[in-house]
Amino acid sequence: MEAHHYIAVDLGATSGRTVLGTIDKDGLRIKELNRFPNKIIAVGGHCFWDIFALYDSIKEGLRVAAQEKIEIDSIGIDTWGVDFVFVGDDGTILGLPYSYRDPHTVAASQRFFEKEMSRDEVYKRTGIQFLNFNSLYQLYALRESSSSLLNAASKLLFIPDALSYMLTGNMVTEYTIASTSQLLDVHKRDFDHALLNTVRLKPDNFAKMVMPGTVIGTLREDIAQEVGLPGLPVVAVAGHDTASAVAAVPAVDKNFAYLSSGTWSLMGIEIGSPIVSEAANRSNITNEGGLEGTICFLKNITGMWILEQCMKTWKLAGKNFTYPELVAMAESAPAFVRFIDPDDVSFVNPSNMLEAIDEYCRKTGQTVPSSDAEYVRLIFESLAMKYRMVLDLFQSYADFPIERLHIIGGGSRNRLLSQMTANSIGKEVVAGPAEATAIGNIMIQAWAKGLVSSLGEMRKVIADAVSVETFVPEDMAQWECGYAKFKEIIK
Repeated sequence: MEAHHYIAVDLGATSGRTVLGTIDKDGLRIKELNRFPNKIIAVGGHCFWDIFALYDSIKEGLRVAAQEKIEIDSIGIDTWGVDFVFVGDDGTILGLPYSYRDPHTVAASQRFFEKEMSRDEVYKRTGIQFLNFNSLYQLYALRESSSSLLNAASKLLFIPDALSYMLTGNMVTEYTIASTSQLLDVHKRDFDHALLNTVRLKPDNFAKMVMPGTVIGTLREDIAQEVGLPGLPVVAVAGHDTASAVAAVPAVDKNFAYLSSGTWSLMGIEIGSPIVSEAANRSNITNEGGLEGTICFLKNITGMWILEQCMKTWKLAGKNFTYPELVAMAESAPAFVRFIDPDDVSFVNPSNMLEAIDEYCRKTGQTVPSSDAEYVRLIFESLAMKYRMVLDLFQSYADFPIERLHIIGGGSRNRLLSQMTANSIGKEVVAGPAEATAIGNIMIQAWAKGLVSSLGEMRKVIADAVSVETFVPEDMAQWECGYAKFKEIIK
């Protein structure tokens, strides 16, 4: 098999990178080309993304790729969800895109439900979880403020589609990224006209909807000359980074759940049709777009955010713990002494996370941690227990037995938490790949090239190429007792 080379642009809310993926007779390999910050720009009380800086950094990655002196097959871009760019009648990008962290969406969803459409009706139509910064409420807030940008806009492009437009001159709306907006009819998988009417938009304000694996166009001639690459195809991968990551789950059958683990954890199952029941609405489970017509039926869980915020506080006190040190500390601390609910509102963004944990413990009748190690232990154990609770919820919806949990993303490197999770859920945990999003991006480009013909074949290539570690449940009786205590504390 001849070698095929793909460039994956993977943009997160704090940093981005370009990655070179190679598929040949030896399997799949990846190599980071460049990494760059993605900074929020605060101006006049609003928060924006510098899409032009991102564009420049992507071009720098392409220059580095050109220095490899190899034939590149294509480029694909994935990003975080919900945010978008305005484009004028003449094709000019209008200003900088708002960040989902902009305060103008505070209480916008509540005003929307009161004046436009009920919360239950929105969920029935879209199947999307309620987050104050969903595109729907961003647009509503802009409409309320008579935004000059919105009034001047001819088209709206979601962030990965906007960057692809800047590279090719062609506009598309990629389905998986659009599905995060809460503007799509979850059954028709296209824009919901009634919801568009609430923000006074029409389907014509969006580019043609395309599915992952569609070739958008080729690299503009001026850019190709600037970076030293030919007019490469630019592919609409799963533009939503979660969908690209889920595509990279190295599953051998459908009887699995996934956990994309990082600062935030996304746990879910892959289903063929959306579930928009009252129970799913109450549980705030989302139905986002996936590959081959699948639905990523998933729920957000607070992940390593709590530990990361503790680390900030420790650092101010001169304690610069490494992750291996933190894991060793957790292993040394006693088990099942105390628990927190990672999703409690008190942990959203406290000024001091250690104090927030202490207050939660006092409020729930528990002793406060007496050492740094005990904080780490309670965070890891509480996450493992919360994963059990959410996995049980998903089993109640799945029409198949969930036999294993695939942990992907950076958190899959945490062997202690993976073992704790296996113990808690009583099922096999398969950890890896850590680079799931970039790998999914690359493999969707390979799909567009015809190198693989299905999601199943894609996952087989990934399973053969990446190293994973399997954890089997241990000490289940003790963990069952610990889970009973956890449920009692957080109820």
